[in-house]
Amino acid sequence: MAAPEPHPETNPDPAPDPDPAPAPGPGPEPLTVPSMSAGPDFVLRPWEMSDLPLVREASLDPYIPLITTIPARYSDAAAEAFVRRQWERAATGAGYPFAIVRSRDRRPVGAIGLWLGELPEGRASVGYWLTAPARGQGVARAALRTVTGWALRDLGVPRLQLYIEPWNTASARIAEDIGFRREGLLRGWQQVGDERRDMAVYALLNGDGPIDGRAVTVD
Repeated sequence: MAAPEPHPETNPDPAPDPDPAPAPGPGPEPLTVPSMSAGPDFVLRPWEMSDLPLVREASLDPYIPLITTIPARYSDAAAEAFVRRQWERAATGAGYPFAIVRSRDRRPVGAIGLWLGELPEGRASVGYWLTAPARGQGVARAALRTVTGWALRDLGVPRLQLYIEPWNTASARIAEDIGFRREGLLRGWQQVGDERRDMAVYALLNGDGPIDGRAVTVD
């Protein structure tokens, strides 16, 4: 698991500005999350309310709720709110949230997102998580390769970033296999549970070379 999805941020109302600046222009355009084949075994698609069992399974994981907005204590209401947040992120232009679905039985097994908050500066970030039964089966590699190729080629993102905890050698190996390069260590970069954690930053530039496997949009 790497580059967790962004958490909602609070922004208290500031004091009135005696000389306010002009109103900002229109915000980001709404995004349409496509469905894409991630090789022969997996599909990436928009989140659905039918994915509540996946949210339940993820909420029981000791790590996923610490780095995402998956509820640590499951309830149908909290799970539905989580799914609606994914829809809202696309609707507000924040990014593309995908559920990762196994092709043979259409069972969702995880999530991956392409987050565009820093796209005006020419960079975007990718994050993913998988429930325990789906790990070690090539799911993360297939999903990350698909989103990476789509972001660089089809969307023309200049720079993609991943943030991975230093202990997570499995995620680091997957990122490096796809072409991401480790660029350094960000000390105390992110709140994880009750503590600030270091994150290693990995990046892949649009001009770094071809990514094997092309994202294929499906109906």
